[in-house]
Amino acid sequence: MDYQYTGYTEDNRIMKGKLSASSEEAATDMLAYSGCKVLSLKEVTPFFKGENLVARFSQINPMEVIMFTRQLALLLESGVDIVTSLELLQAQVTNRSLKKTIAAVVDDIRSGSPFSQALSKHPHAFPQTYHRLAAVGEKTGNLEVVLRRAADYMERSVTTQKKVKNALIYPIVLFVLTVGVIGVMVGFVFPAFTDFYESFNVELPATTRALIAVTDWLRSYGLWVLLGIVAIMVAGYAYTKTPAGRYQWGKLMLTLPRFGHINLLNELSRCCRSMALLFSSGLPLPEAMALIIQGTKNKAMEVALSEVQQDMIAGAGLSGPMAKNKLFMPLMVQMTTVGESTGNLDSALTTVAQSYETEADDKTKALVAIITPVTTVIIALVIGFIAISLVSAMYSIYGQVNA
Repeated sequence: MDYQYTGYTEDNRIMKGKLSASSEEAATDMLAYSGCKVLSLKEVTPFFKGENLVARFSQINPMEVIMFTRQLALLLESGVDIVTSLELLQAQVTNRSLKKTIAAVVDDIRSGSPFSQALSKHPHAFPQTYHRLAAVGEKTGNLEVVLRRAADYMERSVTTQKKVKNALIYPIVLFVLTVGVIGVMVGFVFPAFTDFYESFNVELPATTRALIAVTDWLRSYGLWVLLGIVAIMVAGYAYTKTPAGRYQWGKLMLTLPRFGHINLLNELSRCCRSMALLFSSGLPLPEAMALIIQGTKNKAMEVALSEVQQDMIAGAGLSGPMAKNKLFMPLMVQMTTVGESTGNLDSALTTVAQSYETEADDKTKALVAIITPVTTVIIALVIGFIAISLVSAMYSIYGQVNA
């Protein structure tokens, strides 16, 4: 199997690359033998590999994983061994994919694999942060405590995503319906009215003439406009798949007016929450940073965190490198400085995460509160213009015919 790794040497140089090994342990041993301390290690698989396709079509609800994690922690705390606990949970799980995953984990444990290593073979259910936390829990003997923390972290993440999605549902649905109604009117209703008006051979009001001109233009060139928009979207999507495109798109998502600030708050709160969780669980800060970098989907944030990680490994600490990048807001930098000086880094980062989550939630609600009436006003203006154009045309025709 091929593995992609990130690590650092004794003289604090960052090393990245790929290597082939029979297992994750073998790859770690090979890197350690070459003098490289591993920060992150993940298997590189082809996109169309059968296992990947299965994972894509057998989705597991994160809430089911959260419930499974809480129940597993409870059983372990009660003194039940790991295999028995997993078998009990497997019997009551309703999701087929999760049931098969748990069965595979049990088989691996019975074969002598550690619990965390068994979890690492199923990234579609248990992300890398999850099984790395489990590994820390195994080493420290506090597996049930770490599992509870992981469940709390996952639940907060799911709750935040749901809030954002639910807040944007109404404006999106309203916009789609409006575009659909206008499209039907332009394509089918207006042409009939246009032929009707032309049959009277009278001068129409300016609003009606403008509406007819727009309708005729859309009927003549609308398909080309649509194709052009689709082509631009496809080209833009292809560009965002390149390294430079991913970085520019990520930067744009963090700097857009209003939207960008909310995205930045969500990214920073996730980073703080993840770092606090991993660090308080006993994971060394360089390894925690590597997991946080892998977990972010924003390329600009990934680059910023990678720069912080490199400076941190070189001995510059955490808050100092953060202060060099404008993406890291002042509160995060200040609280990180306080956490480093007092030895309560996890508590300081948790406070920052809570502050940013609250601010992001408030700003999201305020933005939706603005979007909804603005969208309604725009729709009302469009429909009002159409209604005025049609009614004024009827009155004009009536007046000129009777004159």
